[in-house]
Amino acid sequence: MPQIDIRPVENAQELEEMFYQRWLVLRSPLGMEKGSERDDREDTAVHLIGMCDRQIIASGRLRELSPELGSISYIAVLPEFQNQGIGTKLMEKLLAQAKQNNFKTVRLMSRINAVKFYQKLGFSEKENPFEYLGIPHIFMQLEI
Repeated sequence: MPQIDIRPVENAQELEEMFYQRWLVLRSPLGMEKGSERDDREDTAVHLIGMCDRQIIASGRLRELSPELGSISYIAVLPEFQNQGIGTKLMEKLLAQAKQNNFKTVRLMSRINAVKFYQKLGFSEKENPFEYLGIPHIFMQLEI
């Protein structure tokens, strides 16, 4: 695995670069415009990035839904860096942050093709699959 530093976003430029990386991985392949990778909850969330040679290659977000419930979203690893353990390392840091925030449960919305990845981290499926952005998704959660 390449040397990856996973840490919080440190400034406005990194935040913009993270949004671009998120768009490249999660929205561009769906033909969606720049800007579609953001929502109105960015300012209240913790953003972690994975850096390799000063490039953002991975990113993810944690935010509070209620005092004991956290939400992880926008997990994105550049395709050329996938299947190398980077997503797992990113998720482990996000879960550690969730524990620091005193969350008891963390939930996420997984694309169906990523369910096994989250299951390996201990997440279990909740409810039934549904369509989001034209892709089947399912809610998953983990007690921490």
